[in-house]
Amino acid sequence: MTGSLEATFRNEWPRAVAILTRVLGDLTLAEDAVQDAFTTALERWPRDGVPRAPGAWIVATARNGAIDRIRREQTFARKAELLARLQELPAEEDADMSSIPDERLALLFTCCHPALAVESRVALTLREVGGLATPEIARAFLVAEPALAQRLVRAKRRVRDTGIPFRVPPDHLLPDRLPDVLRVLYLVFNEGYAASAGDALVRHELCAEAIRLTKLLCVLMPDEPEAFGLLALLLLQDSRRDARLGADGELVLLADQDRRRWDRASIDEGLRVLRRAEAMRRPGPYQLQAVIAAGHAEGADPRVIADAYAVLERFDPSPVVRLNRAVAMALAGEVEKGLAILEAIEGLKGYSYLAAARADLLRRLGRRDEAAASYREALLLTDNGPERRFLERRLDEVAPTR
Repeated sequence: MTGSLEATFRNEWPRAVAILTRVLGDLTLAEDAVQDAFTTALERWPRDGVPRAPGAWIVATARNGAIDRIRREQTFARKAELLARLQELPAEEDADMSSIPDERLALLFTCCHPALAVESRVALTLREVGGLATPEIARAFLVAEPALAQRLVRAKRRVRDTGIPFRVPPDHLLPDRLPDVLRVLYLVFNEGYAASAGDALVRHELCAEAIRLTKLLCVLMPDEPEAFGLLALLLLQDSRRDARLGADGELVLLADQDRRRWDRASIDEGLRVLRRAEAMRRPGPYQLQAVIAAGHAEGADPRVIADAYAVLERFDPSPVVRLNRAVAMALAGEVEKGLAILEAIEGLKGYSYLAAARADLLRRLGRRDEAAASYREALLLTDNGPERRFLERRLDEVAPTR
């Protein structure tokens, strides 16, 4: 795929799929039509040049292709109705698209619907809203391409069979549904920021895509402070990305990172976005996490950060937040209290970061045998190369002979 076509694919795919889905009422049919349009573009654009209005060209070509397909299909349900609705779309390849509603937000809510399994929501969002090709998503999550393709097929089939509506939820449902969207975007970022498997600690393309999609959400929902809170959090966390690996490619913990390698532009942007979220005066867990990330970026006292986690825990009393609060307390010098909180956490069995955090706190307290056991447990629970090497080095420190 040429550079110009690839850029158009990434930028125009979500809107084209959203427009066709609204008209056809079928995500699979819409995607097939848009995919055919891009296949045609791949054949024609290198020869004829990029159209003056690439997005309009794609929508018009997808529309015309869908009409041809439906006309050929003798048993197509609602054939006359679909053909009539497709006639509403402009057929001109350089048509003005400004009058066509932007349906990307509806597409995002459809892909993140709670009726879908979480892994399906992530894959479908990256495919339909992010415009990532199936091989790209498969590589990013270290999944075989056929398996990822099947996951997408099942997700789209479930959207159709369960009648998931293609719409932005009505106002009375929006507070309950928005967290599903935010969670999917955060999951995408986290898999990029701390890859669950493979030889790379960070997958830059997933971090960048999560930030891009969250920026899109903020554009489409400018009055939602938690969307801006999530964007601020992602920008502030992403600012430390390069410093998380040393010159030898090994993991560097936050406390040991070279702050000169933190991206100042990302920090400044994150702080601006956070101020915008806070100005709406509707605090939420993503905003509070962004406040904590801002504290790290600005060198706040560890005790202030530990206190911020205590506030966050009142909004989100989840085991992961409690784990982070315990680690923050240890960094503030209250190692025994942090360990006590860790030992009382339930619901994180098999979570590698819990075992690694417990090992670190035990190491700080000089309880070497117990620390070694926890490091071994953490090693059994992670498949990420840099993380495993870090844990192995720490295990050698507390149990040199193993």
